[in-house]
Amino acid sequence: MSTIVVWFRRDLRCHDNETLARAVVDADEVVPLYCLPSRLTGAGLFGLDKTGPYRARFLLDSLADLRTSLRERDGELFVRRGSPASVVPTVARQFDAEAVYWQDLPGTEERTEARRVRSELTDEGIDHETFWTHTLYHRDDLPRPPPEISDTFTPWKDRTEAKANVRAPTPAPSDVPTPVGAQGSLPSLAAFGHQSSDAELDERTVLDWEGGEQAGLDRIATYIWEQDCLREYRETRNGLLGSDYSSKFSPWLALGCLSPRRIHREVKQYEADRVANKSTYWLVFELAWRDYFQYQLQKHGKQWFQQGGIRERADIEWRRDREQFQRWAAGETGIPFVDANMRELNETGYVSNRGRQNVASFLANNLRIDWRMGAAYFEARLVDYDVASNWCNWAYNAQVGNDSRDRYFDIVGQARQYDADAEYVGQWLPELASLPAKFAHEPWRLSEAQRAEYSVELGVDYPAPMIDLEASYEKLR
Repeated sequence: MSTIVVWFRRDLRCHDNETLARAVVDADEVVPLYCLPSRLTGAGLFGLDKTGPYRARFLLDSLADLRTSLRERDGELFVRRGSPASVVPTVARQFDAEAVYWQDLPGTEERTEARRVRSELTDEGIDHETFWTHTLYHRDDLPRPPPEISDTFTPWKDRTEAKANVRAPTPAPSDVPTPVGAQGSLPSLAAFGHQSSDAELDERTVLDWEGGEQAGLDRIATYIWEQDCLREYRETRNGLLGSDYSSKFSPWLALGCLSPRRIHREVKQYEADRVANKSTYWLVFELAWRDYFQYQLQKHGKQWFQQGGIRERADIEWRRDREQFQRWAAGETGIPFVDANMRELNETGYVSNRGRQNVASFLANNLRIDWRMGAAYFEARLVDYDVASNWCNWAYNAQVGNDSRDRYFDIVGQARQYDADAEYVGQWLPELASLPAKFAHEPWRLSEAQRAEYSVELGVDYPAPMIDLEASYEKLR
């Protein structure tokens, strides 16, 4: 009787999972395995958490859902903790497996991890096979392989759209025959150094962020079909408040609870049944952006984590001012649009794309704090953390990534454009909720009489600006 171990990584689903589907076809029995790697439960870069409470809770939800889904198919999820280089070969020996199948990933830590597992399996005489399962366009279908792709998005997108096709999703197996063995218990928040109370979402959260394949599929049904939000996605995607201004598929995509090809299929069905317009295209366009950063990470590897980025810039004088960094992280900069977004992130594990770009630009460009500190903070805090999307976007905003222009955001201008009535700032900074919008975004412009009228004292009720914002743009112009 043949046996194959399926090592789940960031592919926590049964639908469109070629790794699992192939194992079911190739073997009499399959051992679905998840190993919680030690690298996720310790400290990250700059002494920050590697995995914060919201991200950890979403992962634990997703593992529980995967176990349920496998059990519905007469299977089981075996759970272990430790170094995959030790755990995976041990499980393979325990079940006398002929091979181990796993998802190939572009992240540097993930590639190192896989290389060590591969080495150990080879020494044991156990075969292995890897599968590329987390992008819209398969790596083998690209017009040019990742090492040769353009470092500018538009040429890559145009060439890929013209010459590559999106593969059909792989059907989920109806049965996953699994041998009897010690299943292992699902980890708890304590494994990450957190308590249950740490992961409680603020009531102002845009969604409840339940992890797992089923929750992801439910989100597709709600956003695309029930609420019919897709038809206006392009117009609403820069919103700040509410559950449906954007798709918010990203947390489920990040852990592979949803397949981008499944989303693509739903979009195409929606276009056939309801409407095809700029908004339906734009959601697929955003999936292509996500693909691009995955392939950029594969191309440039560890260069993405260097201070100078892929542009190898040495002309920016980066600082590591811990006090200023902590004020930024806590949402205490005295710049309301920055603080509101950071407080939403801290209390819910999520913040809009518009908000992410603005807080990243402020830290990297206005403060000139080492942008990697911000990226590492997001890594811990974001419920939808994805190594490629996070680090490549941070590099982009810090002027060391794919965009060759020296770009930065006018924070107050952005606030006025996307939060014209200051409703978002008022929600997350209640101490400023009484102010008219023109002052809510720039409370430092209040006169003494106005401060008394609105009962807002800078430095007491709300922080005074940590920098002269307008003056900080001079070095960027």
